[in-house]
Amino acid sequence: METTMQTIKVQTKSRPSTVYCGEGAIARAQEFLRGEDAFIVTDSNVNRLYGQAIRAWFPQAEVCVVPAGERHKNRTTLYKILDSMLKAQLHRTSVVAALGGGVIGDMAGFAASQYMRGTRLVQIPTTLLAQVDSSVGGKTAIDFRGVKNVLGAFYQPERVFCDPLFLDTLPKREIRCGAGEIVKTGVLDKGIWEKIKGSASGWASDGFLRSIVGDCVRFKARVVERDETESNGIRKCLNLGHTTGHALELLYGRRSHGEYVMIGIWFESILAEREGVCERAWAEEIRATIRQVLKRIPAFANAAEGLRYALLDKKNTGRGQISLILPKACGEYAEYKMAAEKYAEYLMLLEGGIR
Repeated sequence: METTMQTIKVQTKSRPSTVYCGEGAIARAQEFLRGEDAFIVTDSNVNRLYGQAIRAWFPQAEVCVVPAGERHKNRTTLYKILDSMLKAQLHRTSVVAALGGGVIGDMAGFAASQYMRGTRLVQIPTTLLAQVDSSVGGKTAIDFRGVKNVLGAFYQPERVFCDPLFLDTLPKREIRCGAGEIVKTGVLDKGIWEKIKGSASGWASDGFLRSIVGDCVRFKARVVERDETESNGIRKCLNLGHTTGHALELLYGRRSHGEYVMIGIWFESILAEREGVCERAWAEEIRATIRQVLKRIPAFANAAEGLRYALLDKKNTGRGQISLILPKACGEYAEYKMAAEKYAEYLMLLEGGIR
């Protein structure tokens, strides 16, 4: 299904970005990088699927391939990228292109921010999650000592190229991963939520996914423009479901980031309902939508141990308190602070599996 090219401007103070969403975005990337001193960072999975195409698209570019997966999102891989950049004799006007999913976008972006105190950056996201969320907004990071994204920088790309051709080779797990961020954005935006509802149980079809990327990017662009570096609290809304999702992801692994985000939204909708932040009908509507993708929420043995990771969440502003972004109504959210002990008691609900 062909999608019309959408051009979305992200007018941030540090560096404006232009995002291209739709068929032919990769051709725009070729045009942009032609004649540039380009350096491609990708991972072993993407290289296996698109290695020949990457070298045909960008014949002048150096290509750095790193191991795939969240467990490699660390300082060892970061320094491998930086070492390769130095060996390639990049300079400050060279262009680093992050060609991969969210992990590659985060690491390559962080490397670009550090090399010579900042070289140019573009994002070419190849996963659904990266296209609808992580490639836009300038957050770059690595994990450190078991804490997710604790070392990083805000560093805006000049361009982002979201081509749906990459969605054709994604396994179902990666579709579910991206669905987590789509659901999150829908809870925060009435228009996107109506599109999700309007597509009923087939909302995750290929046609829907190709059409929703631009909507999600446009929503995130508006948020990032108002709060580029999370300094006034507006951008915190994008962490809906992430406090619990990150804690469970670090504690248990195995599932994808987006699946944990959906589990986090599910769980935190229960907190919102029980704490009087939202009406029961809205919480149940959120959970019914998540059920279309996940079918069931599994039990997590010793889930209360997730508290130690939640206490390290960057939204927290006081000791012994957990700061949560909770759904309030369709298109509305509330930041809600909860004592750590109470949050741990709620986490115990996950130990028996929530139905």
